[in-house]
Order: sequence, then structure tokens, then C-alpha cells
Amino acid sequence: MSQGKANKKDEFIAAIDAHKRMIYKIVNTYCQNREDRKDVEQEIMIQLWNAFDTYNHEYTFSTWMYRIALNVAISFYRKEKKWAFRRDDYSEDSIPSIVDEEEDVAEMDRNIALLRKFIDDLNELNKALMLLYLEERPYAEIADILGITETNVGTKINRLKRILQQEFQKEQL
Repeated sequence: MSQGKANKKDEFIAAIDAHKRMIYKIVNTYCQNREDRKDVEQEIMIQLWNAFDTYNHEYTFSTWMYRIALNVAISFYRKEKKWAFRRDDYSEDSIPSIVDEEEDVAEMDRNIALLRKFIDDLNELNKALMLLYLEERPYAEIADILGITETNVGTKINRLKRILQQEFQKEQL
């Protein structure tokens, strides 16, 4: 293997290693079972490797990688229609706090289930938007990844929050 190819491979491995958690979250959000997750993860890696030469170092690697990974996952979702938002997809700290710690676990489980149902019912763009928002990505990065304006990101997030709040209020009645 030539020195250039070895450096490219090492650079790719280091970049992926630094951002593998991002891929994990995307794959777990869009894939229901282990086999699908492995397939989508492998396809993401292939697409990233194939496109690695086209990466423009003027931009952040994570944004470039996120866009490719998200496109692969959405393509899988469209083709397979197997998306399922499971309880273990997110750790507690990646979901905004919905209830105080003193409330009982059953209430918290009910609220998390409602949040997941809400996200499950969203269209593909809004699902991706919520995933990025829950990861606390800056609006500028969300806009860049999704190909929409920052203003549109803010508007959509506020609209989704308002709808979610209404859903929670209906559930409380």
C-alpha cells in the first residue's frame, strides 16, 4: 500500500472513530433490529469511504459525515419502512427532561412513550430535525445538514415544540 493510501486510510479511521457515536445514534433511530442496524452502518461506512476524497476540509467533518449518514438512513427507511422508535434508542440524558426526578417512573415512562409516538408520527424531515435538536446541535449545523435555512429550523422546532406541548396537555386531561 502506498504512503498516500495509508495516510488516507488512517485519516478516515481517525475521523470515523471521533464521530462514531453520531453514526450509532442515526442508525439506532432509523433501524428497528440488529441486522438492519448492521446493514445500514455498513452502508454508511461504504458511502463515507467512497465520498472521502470529495470531503472539503473547509467545512466540519461532522456535518459532512452527518449528512451522508442521514441520507443513507433515510433511504433505508423509505425502502424498508421498518423505522421503530424503541425505548433503548436514547439514553435518558439525550431526551429533554420532561418530568421532575421526584415523579414516579410510570409517569416518566408514559411521557417518554408519548414523545416517541410523537416523533414516530413525524415526516422524514421533521424526524431528522428532532433527532438533531435532541442532540443539541446548533441551528446553523441543523440547517446545513438538512439543506434548509436557519430561520426555517427555528420555525419548525418551535412549531414542533408547540404541537408536542399540546399533545402532552391533551394526555394530561
